Amino acid sequence: MSYVVVNVLTVPADQAETLEARFAARKGAVDSAPGFQHFELLRPLSGTQEYLVYTRWEDQASYEAWRESQQFAAGHGNARPAATGSQIWEFEVC
Repeated sequence: MSYVVVNVLTVPADQAETLEARFAARKGAVDSAPGFQHFELLRPLSGTQEYLVYTRWEDQASYEAWRESQQFAAGHGNARPAATGSQIWEFEVC
């Protein structure tokens, strides 16, 4: 059974390009993480400023290991955040 994590990012309009550029610059960076299955960055079209960062993992342990990794820390370094808020949603695929 797969484990899905959706990071809901509130992004002001003036930071949208910055956020997208950062994700583009790191495209494929998580692909080699053990247990990783899929990634998508979903851009809002209407009704919200929230971007969705969708990741799918083999299991929760794989996700948690990635969150604790140097790879995660490097990708979420010292740059000024483009998002003003973040919320994590977690799911199991039935």
